[in-house]
Formats: sequence, C-alpha cells, structure tokens
Amino acid sequence: MARKNDRRKPAAGARKGSGPGLAKGPAKPAGKAGKAPAKPSAAAAPPAPKVKFRGRVLENEALARHTTYRIGGPARYLVMPADVDDVVKALELAQDRGLPWVALGLGSNVLVKDAGFPGVVIRIGKGLDRFEMKGATAIVGAGLPTPLLARRTAEAGFAGVERFIGIPGTVGGGVYMNAGAHGAEFAEVLTEATVMDAKGKIRQVARKQISFKYRSSNLGEEPPAKLKELQGRLLRWRKAGTPFDQPCAGSVFKNPGGPRTAGALIDECGLKGFTIGGAQVSSLHANYVVNTGNATASDVLKLLEHVRKTVAKKTGVELELEVKVIGT
Repeated sequence: MARKNDRRKPAAGARKGSGPGLAKGPAKPAGKAGKAPAKPSAAAAPPAPKVKFRGRVLENEALARHTTYRIGGPARYLVMPADVDDVVKALELAQDRGLPWVALGLGSNVLVKDAGFPGVVIRIGKGLDRFEMKGATAIVGAGLPTPLLARRTAEAGFAGVERFIGIPGTVGGGVYMNAGAHGAEFAEVLTEATVMDAKGKIRQVARKQISFKYRSSNLGEEPPAKLKELQGRLLRWRKAGTPFDQPCAGSVFKNPGGPRTAGALIDECGLKGFTIGGAQVSSLHANYVVNTGNATASDVLKLLEHVRKTVAKKTGVELELEVKVIGT
C-alpha cells in the first residue's frame, strides 16, 4: 500500500558532481597571458560539490519542532525531501560525510534525546504523500498521515483502514512497525510495499514476503456514512480516554502477553500522575507519558525506567518499550 514514485538514481558510472542536481565547484581563474597559471595551494582548493535538493535542508535544527512530544535536541542535518530523488540524495549526503541517518515521519512514537541526533534525519512528509485509488486498492505515499488515509478511504466507501483514524503517524511508519488501533493493523490491509534500501535502491516487496503476523482481511466496500459514524465514535473514545491535547508520543510500552494491558499494570501500581521533572504519567491513560511543558528527554527516560522497575517489582511483568529512542 505504501508505494513511492519509482524514480531511480542516475546510472552507475556517472561522476559525482557532474550530473544534474549537483553544483560544480568554482572554475579556476585563467592565468595571465604568456604565463602558466599558478598552482593553487591546498588551502585554496574549491569546496567539495554540494548536492542540490528540491526540498529543504536545515542544519542544527531542533527536533523538538518535529516530534509529538515537543522534545529533542538538534539534528546535524534535517532533510525535508520534495520527492524520492531527494531521499536518495539525503542517503548519499549521510554516506559521503560518514554520518548516521534515520527516517522520521510525523514524530510520534519516538523520543529524541536532549543532545539530539548527530547525523541526517530524513523527514518523510509532504512530497511523499501520494494518495490514489485504483479500484479497491489505495496507492499511498509513505509521508501521508494515517488519519488522512483513514478519512479518504472511508469517504470513498472502502473499509479496512477506517479504524486507523486515531493513529498519529504516517503510513510509512505505520507499515514499518505494523501500527494498529481498535483491533486493526496494517498487516491486515497491506498488499505490496515499495521500499528503498540504505543505498537508495528501490524494490517492490509483496505482502507475503514481509514478516507480519498473517491477517486475511483487505479493503472492502462499506457505505461512507457508516464508516464516518464509526470514525466519529472512535475519535470520541480516544479524546476521552487519552491525553489527546497534550504533547506525548502515544503508548510508551508494548502490551505484554496476558489478560492485562501495559496501561492496566501501570495503573495497578498507582503510577498515574507520577512526575519526574516535566514528564508525567498521564492521569487519563497510564501507558501515556506527557510533556507538561518543560520536560526533557532525560526526564522522560528516567520516568520510563521508574515505571518499568516499579511494575516489574510489584507485578513480576517486564514491560518493553514501544516508543523508539533516537540519539546518543
């Protein structure tokens, strides 16, 4: 379902700096007539060619502006690609400079450390948010917000992803982690994915080649009014039962096996409202940690560790983080 425009890198063998989209270094000045041009010193050598992006590249950008927690130090480079070619260029930028890279969607389900990320953050969003219906199949870009996918398919009368209305991330992130809500998950509706590896190579992957837990349901037809009514009900439930209007990252711990959810176990241990610094266990839903206004990533990590140890001590259940931690 999460297909990207299949635009390829330039053919192998093209010299870096000589193809379209690359700025060449300044030309050497001509020598005086009758004299050989002076040899440039090492210090006067032209700078290495810089890749030109159609999208934006921000240096030392605070990632707090790009996460739902509103927490996180700076990224060395934040690339906001306008198309698939920009994603390839971002990977080349990381490789050429020996930097780590990470893909980021809407910034939910992640916690960026206060020191930030010392590499290239590729922000998948506008420009990679295609949506097209072909029969009963949705062709969807990785940067499309999942709630928007749920609304558009429901408006077209197709069932299958209407229950994703409350998932705050992008489709790409949802497919990658098999996100789900209200008894539905991406594994149930995905038919094919277009993926890019770390070298920028693109390939198609069929659903059966992806190691999701098998689900048989797919997009089917339902009256749009019925699907919109269900979405309204689910949104009301989510707003009433989760800290919908506070900076948070969604559920912070995975539900363990057994009859009790992570939220129920945390609540059972009396941890609702427990606070460290500006980070607090939500009083609405115990498996949410909210930023009360001035939280740091360190506050959140300390709080998560306290919750994990308390639950393990009182219930014997070891909780596993669901939120992804980025940075050093």
